Amino acid sequence: MIAIVHHPDYVAPAPARSTYQWNKNGLIRDLLDPHEIDWHVPDPTPLAWLEAVHDPDYVAEVLAARVPREKERRTGFPITPQVARRARVVPGGTYLAARLALQHGFAANSAGGSHHALAATGAGYCVFNDLAIAAVQLAAEGIRTMIVDCDVHQGDGTAALTAGRGDMTTYSIHAEKNFPVRKARSTLDVPLADGTGDVAYLDTLRATLTPLLDAVRPDLILYQAGVDPFADDRLGRLALTQDGLDQRERLIAGLAIEHGLPLASTVGGGYGTDALEVAQRHVRSVLTLGRAFTSDRAGNNRLLVR
Repeated sequence: MIAIVHHPDYVAPAPARSTYQWNKNGLIRDLLDPHEIDWHVPDPTPLAWLEAVHDPDYVAEVLAARVPREKERRTGFPITPQVARRARVVPGGTYLAARLALQHGFAANSAGGSHHALAATGAGYCVFNDLAIAAVQLAAEGIRTMIVDCDVHQGDGTAALTAGRGDMTTYSIHAEKNFPVRKARSTLDVPLADGTGDVAYLDTLRATLTPLLDAVRPDLILYQAGVDPFADDRLGRLALTQDGLDQRERLIAGLAIEHGLPLASTVGGGYGTDALEVAQRHVRSVLTLGRAFTSDRAGNNRLLVR
């Protein structure tokens, strides 16, 4: 069975003036349910964990649903009480997925990957940066994390919030000319030209990520598995096919297994006019990753779960 983290608050009513697909996470859960899934429900993220990464005043603004309008515009939607509840529970879900991966080899959060959120504001549909929050808490527990971000947009918030720390590493492969205009500096950034397709993408991913894993040797991979590099994604500029996305997940899982590393995935970006179609791509990502680890356990059992 594949360990999946989900919370009912992941599905919040769409705020006014929002173009974000708020039903995506509920569709992901419904599409995963017929499969052999071991469901887990996270607790709300402790306040201290949020404030370890984000400015306490900003945390208070979000939790009280009193975020200034200029920050809401940067985030992309109003912060209603329902959105605030969702924002608080998602980082706890990413942390729980990481803990489950340490036990079982692989686990996924059915939300998360909010890599644009910064210390004192949200940005790009991201309120709190669950990747940074989980990585900082894991570091406090002695777990060295590598955040591997394959979203079509650079993980600028994650890079900024974890900069200068020796106990975590950030890798981002993204469309160079896509959002955000001002990029942060990850441990390793791999910018790609518009229209990059399957072969060039996969060759570049393998050639750049493999030596970084060899050099850093983390305890855990926290994976931002955005599906927006897909050719028809509304906000993407790359040209991966569905087969290319499948190969990407098999490559990421294979590298984790080869290095004896647990892997926890988050949903990340995926945009289109048909929310069901986008959700299906996310579900295919989770199942491809999970089955790679299941197959390995059934075979030569190379994974060294910590």
